[in-house]
Amino acid sequence: MSISKIGVVGAGTMGNGIAQVAAQAGLKVILVDIEQSFIEKGMKNIVKNWDKDLKKGKISEEQKAAFEGNITTSVDKSALSDCDLVVEAIIENIDIKKQLFKELNDICAPETIIATNTSGFSITEIAAASGRPAKVVGTHFFNPVPVMRLVEVIPGEETSRETVAAAMEFCKIIGKTAIEAKEAPGFIVNRLLVPYLNDACHAFGEGVASAKDIDEAMKLGANMPIGPLALCDLVGIDVLLMVTEYFFKEFGDPKFRPALAMKQKVRAGHLGGKTGKGFYDYSK
Repeated sequence: MSISKIGVVGAGTMGNGIAQVAAQAGLKVILVDIEQSFIEKGMKNIVKNWDKDLKKGKISEEQKAAFEGNITTSVDKSALSDCDLVVEAIIENIDIKKQLFKELNDICAPETIIATNTSGFSITEIAAASGRPAKVVGTHFFNPVPVMRLVEVIPGEETSRETVAAAMEFCKIIGKTAIEAKEAPGFIVNRLLVPYLNDACHAFGEGVASAKDIDEAMKLGANMPIGPLALCDLVGIDVLLMVTEYFFKEFGDPKFRPALAMKQKVRAGHLGGKTGKGFYDYSK
């Protein structure tokens, strides 16, 4: 299958990152969201990244102009009708994702592949709701997309090998390293990472040490580039709680029990960097 035009649904952090790297690779991109303000914010972030690269001499004015020319935007999902592949990068809510996939099935051509950027939900469940399960696949990108090289490619129960191959080829085109993972909650990275972050929240809640000292210990003692609680703030504590609760439900294993400290932060509206406060205060 030849991929020359892709759609990205969701202009947030992940969606605009995917759109950026695809445009840089020479693909035509249609970036769609439900509100024009969301699209404008996403495009502002993309252009800001290209301006930085221009200032550093990594790209030329001509390249920047070409990249920008590769992206068009819309608040109308019907603009995705002629895409070879559509990547969904919306909120981590499986019911909302399933509804979107039903809509995309009616909009897109029968041969169009629809990929989900979910960080851990069932590809099979999303695919079953789509009406074209053989053409649905997981493509889990990592934040920040322009920097992180990995994409986990996850087939559902009925995903065809042709669809998996096309998803792997798409990742290669945009300069990513794709690893195929079996469908299981969290796939590879989050299956290992989420319990680590949850344990750090448990330690914080139990008063083992301050957030700063827990993070410093893991950076200096385990050579982590960022402390676990700072990473919780970066990911979004609400997102982490949602994923942890999903793991606990799916596995039924007490090791995935969400930390009370995480729940309390969410109840207080302290979700991390995006709200100005989480395990750290970013308002100062």
